[in-house]
Amino acid sequence: MPNRHPYPHTDLQEVATRNNTAAQLLAALTRDPLPLLPIWAYVISALDDIEALIDEITGLRAELASIRHQRANLLAAIRATLAAERDGDDDPLYYVRDELHAQTHPDQTAGEGR
Repeated sequence: MPNRHPYPHTDLQEVATRNNTAAQLLAALTRDPLPLLPIWAYVISALDDIEALIDEITGLRAELASIRHQRANLLAAIRATLAAERDGDDDPLYYVRDELHAQTHPDQTAGEGR
């Protein structure tokens, strides 16, 4: 069984395309002043919000990917620390300290001093 992403992503490009198409259709419907014009204006305004939501979701996905990467690095450092302790290393906590330093000081080179 293939590994599946635990949180499948919606195709935001497809959502944006459908949103643009719907907005264009609604704009065409509002050219002829109908009694429903205020309702169409409300719907068009709601559709305009979708673009901002897509931008926000894109940013949140990038942030989540970064956090997952940091978590994976911390888990690797913890495993390396446990293995180093098991092997009798003089400084088994080096790996955790190094990773914490790398995550709190990303502008400095990680792994210095070992």
